[in-house]
Amino acid sequence: MSSEHTAFSASGEDVITRVIDVQTEEVPFNDELFDEFYEITRTAEEIIKGDYKRIALQFPDELLHDSVPIFRRLKPILGAGRDLYVLADTSYGSCCVDEVAAQHVDADAMVHYGHACLSQTSRLPVIYIFGRQDLDVDLCVERLMEAFDSSNRVEGRQTVLLRYDVSYAHLAGEVQSQLRKALEPRQIPLLHHEIPVKAAPVSGSPAKAVPADVPPEHTTVFYIGKESLALTNLLMTSSLSDVYSYNPTSQTARLESSRTNRLLMRRYAVVQKARDADIFGILVGTLGVASYLPLIKHLRTLLAKHQKKSYTISVGKLNPAKLANFMEIGCFVLVACPENSLVEAKDFLRPIVTPYELEVALQAEQSWTGRYVLDFEKLLADYVQLDGVVSGAEEDESEDPDQPVFSLITGSYRHPKRYGAKPSNFGSASENSAAVILRNQDNSLTKLADSAAGQFLQQRSYQGLEVRLGEDAPSILEQGRSGIARGYQDDHLQPE
Repeated sequence: MSSEHTAFSASGEDVITRVIDVQTEEVPFNDELFDEFYEITRTAEEIIKGDYKRIALQFPDELLHDSVPIFRRLKPILGAGRDLYVLADTSYGSCCVDEVAAQHVDADAMVHYGHACLSQTSRLPVIYIFGRQDLDVDLCVERLMEAFDSSNRVEGRQTVLLRYDVSYAHLAGEVQSQLRKALEPRQIPLLHHEIPVKAAPVSGSPAKAVPADVPPEHTTVFYIGKESLALTNLLMTSSLSDVYSYNPTSQTARLESSRTNRLLMRRYAVVQKARDADIFGILVGTLGVASYLPLIKHLRTLLAKHQKKSYTISVGKLNPAKLANFMEIGCFVLVACPENSLVEAKDFLRPIVTPYELEVALQAEQSWTGRYVLDFEKLLADYVQLDGVVSGAEEDESEDPDQPVFSLITGSYRHPKRYGAKPSNFGSASENSAAVILRNQDNSLTKLADSAAGQFLQQRSYQGLEVRLGEDAPSILEQGRSGIARGYQDDHLQPE
């Protein structure tokens, strides 16, 4: 059999029997250590205390192999009358609580395993099981104080804020005690950022929820954890503070100020690209974070006031191929949890900005103080009026709509497109004639109601397959291919 025929006539058995290597975290296999690592006793106590009947257990991919042992340990303790469901393959980031998947099994509580972004939920109570990673507390405090003293940046920094990855939350008290003793001779107080082990759904208006704490300008931040999105977000939101990080794996501590500057410069370049866009796509990157719906409404209102066109798109997990289908969109705005909001769009055709970066891009003056906001509630708190209506900056009525705008990306002036004409202009003779197109073969006309996608379609050389209704006779049905995509079976491809 020739090699060409082999490729097309394969049975596909190798696809089914293929073994995929999965990188998993090392978790102790001793029963006692296993139960301690996953806090089996505390989980059962919280479930019984809350009298939950249907509980969803959410696992990330790297911990999914431990889901069955955890299920078998919890079930006898909980007893009859309580059902457990294992959730995997989350719709968006695994750090977020997948409330939508939990609703499919009608769960009344969730247990979230692994790393979590701790975003406020809106429907279900959550029990967090972060896991318990080992940490040499004495060495950690020693390395942090060495980096702190060697930087000679103590002047004006009268407070130290302790932050850490959620997997080290069980050692927070010990780390806090050791750091307080080390800082006492320097007369520097220590603040501790508490990490909750359980959370209740937000009540009332999500926009009025208490925003997350941001360190003041003259506060030094100590962070304990590996290189992660959590550290990146901390650097962005604490750009006015000195951040010292300790990596438990490499057992090194360093000042992160230079890295913070590079991150801000990259994000500022993305903001400049957003200034040049006229059509925006609002990407729904979460369904489990409270306030995501009010934020989407706010973004639509803000873009409409600046006469920008917006489309709301839900594509699940992002990849360049999905977003490349929306060629008419010049910039995307991602509404996701703080840890999934920053996307390095090197492989994407269009830039992807955060809601706060969109706010900065739409300002009339190009100014940025370095302040950065990723939290939904904090962002909405600046734009919620007394009547509960979210609004952005009012448009300057005296601004000339035909005034060109200088682009820092291209280095030239451009005339921005404006969508959403005011009601007084509707029906005027000055409307673009391209908005009226041929609807069908009967020469009926239809009007595209300010559709940027429709206008983009009219300008394309290829507008899709022709319908040709009534012109072509139907074809005779033929037997198609069978099998799986990796190895279709065709009758005309037989071994020689």
